[in-house]
Amino acid sequence: MSADRDRAALFDMDGTLVDTNYLHVVTWWEAFRQAGHIVPMAEIHRSVGMGSDKLIGRLLGDARDHRQDDEISSAHKALYAAYSGTLAPLDGAADLLRAVAARGRRIILATSADGKELAAMRSALDAEDVIADATSADDVDASKPAPDLVEQALDRAGVPARHAVFVGDTVWDVRAAARAGVPCIALLSGGIPRAELERAGAAAVYQDPVDLLSSVDASPLRV
Repeated sequence: MSADRDRAALFDMDGTLVDTNYLHVVTWWEAFRQAGHIVPMAEIHRSVGMGSDKLIGRLLGDARDHRQDDEISSAHKALYAAYSGTLAPLDGAADLLRAVAARGRRIILATSADGKELAAMRSALDAEDVIADATSADDVDASKPAPDLVEQALDRAGVPARHAVFVGDTVWDVRAAARAGVPCIALLSGGIPRAELERAGAAAVYQDPVDLLSSVDASPLRV
């Protein structure tokens, strides 16, 4: 593979390709409640996209009882797993991947979800014919907004950062991509306001996969 010629498109999953963000909000809220914490859903929503360790730390603070972390994370996984067979892709998500692949970019998935959650989302997305590879929280030591997932995805793609674009839906996606030297397209489909994504440094913002697909040749994904 020639790094001077090849290009890659790195895609987040939750809220970017599959409509799961609010399922995570509700199941994290219940997991916190079971552990004796009432955490506002709005704050949980703004933390979705982080790995479990960072999300819990952000919402409960450094002074929390760290012994509860594994209990809360496990409760969230169990509650969210109840939806694994009913996940739905966002409209146009698979078509977007196929259009980007047809333009010569290798499609790599990069998600803070674990391997089981990634598998469920891939099944819902039904675009295996164009997905070259994927990386999840199971493959890295540090989750978003650390750059590890993005850097791992670059390694899987076999391209330098300058030949890749990341597509996500949260501030954490934008920051992780920036730390890896990769421009990030942000979608509003995860529910984060445009202004927050732009302040974080998004290279471009689109409503959802359909909107990006309609403008793909004028977007940073153009080859």
